[in-house]
Amino acid sequence: MSGAAVLGLFLNLIKVDEDGRSVEVDGLRPACAALARFSAALANDRSDTWKAALIDAQEIASPVEIEEVLLQSCLFVGFPVVLNAFEALRAQDIGCAEELTEVSLTDHLSVGEELCARIYGEAYDSLRENIRNLHPDLDRCVIADVYGRTLSRPGLSVCDRELCIVAQLAAGRHVRQLKAHLFGALNVGATPEAVESVLEIGIASGTREDRVELLSLWGEIKRRVGL
Repeated sequence: MSGAAVLGLFLNLIKVDEDGRSVEVDGLRPACAALARFSAALANDRSDTWKAALIDAQEIASPVEIEEVLLQSCLFVGFPVVLNAFEALRAQDIGCAEELTEVSLTDHLSVGEELCARIYGEAYDSLRENIRNLHPDLDRCVIADVYGRTLSRPGLSVCDRELCIVAQLAAGRHVRQLKAHLFGALNVGATPEAVESVLEIGIASGTREDRVELLSLWGEIKRRVGL
């Protein structure tokens, strides 16, 4: 599928009013929807697609929100893609939107534990045990760097972050991690309708088999939480 076709699928999910302005649908802010489309486009790693999605996001989301999506995308799509996207952003003569005051490792650990527990809910203790079993230092890295240093940053709400992560993981077909963050988005207050909307954004460029698999996963989660 061409980059233009992929972007067209993303844009078809936009809802507008009679004046052509994006409107909130099912608890999903228009800016968050645009950020979710940008996140999903980054996961597809087609520069024409994510560049177009970036321009679309700039029409409605703040510079800080866009940069926060890029920073957290390092965790899910890797540094090469994010570095290229930042270079495209800086090529527009747009400077850094916001600098974060550095805090101590102890603070990162404390904040990270709190956020991770909030996102994972009842699965938090088993998550920590599973990661420690993989490598003790990986556990500290996940808590301090992923949740304490990156996902706890100001500039983008936890709910919007989780919704963007859902779109990105769905686009990247990372099913195991997607399942955790589908639960996570609900745990931090996203409406089921908003979660389903960003899931649709993420699977827009996939195959029919992808769609069936990921919507089946979402159906399983809805049953487990009583939706």
